[in-house]
Amino acid sequence: MHMENLKEQDIPTVERRLVVTEEAGLHARPAALFAQTAARYEAEVTVTRSAVPADRPDAGREVSARSVLSLMTLNIRCGDEIVIRARGADGSEVVDALAAIAAPA
Repeated sequence: MHMENLKEQDIPTVERRLVVTEEAGLHARPAALFAQTAARYEAEVTVTRSAVPADRPDAGREVSARSVLSLMTLNIRCGDEIVIRARGADGSEVVDALAAIAAPA
């Protein structure tokens, strides 16, 4: 079945909430790796930094996971909670790959 034949509600969405454990957060090299990885998948992927603590700017703003600059504007630090959301057939795989970058074991 072609994607254009799918109804909007039929497109699978995968979401994962996690705490960033990458020492550098999602800045510079980790942000570049994150964006490059997201670009290898078909799914549309976004990232949101949690609203905690509320005094930090850009909390709750959703950006494309494929844009290094957009990721860096969220100022995601080690210990921050983020939500990775993917819409598309390979959403589960891309979320797993991005989670491994943001929160390596």
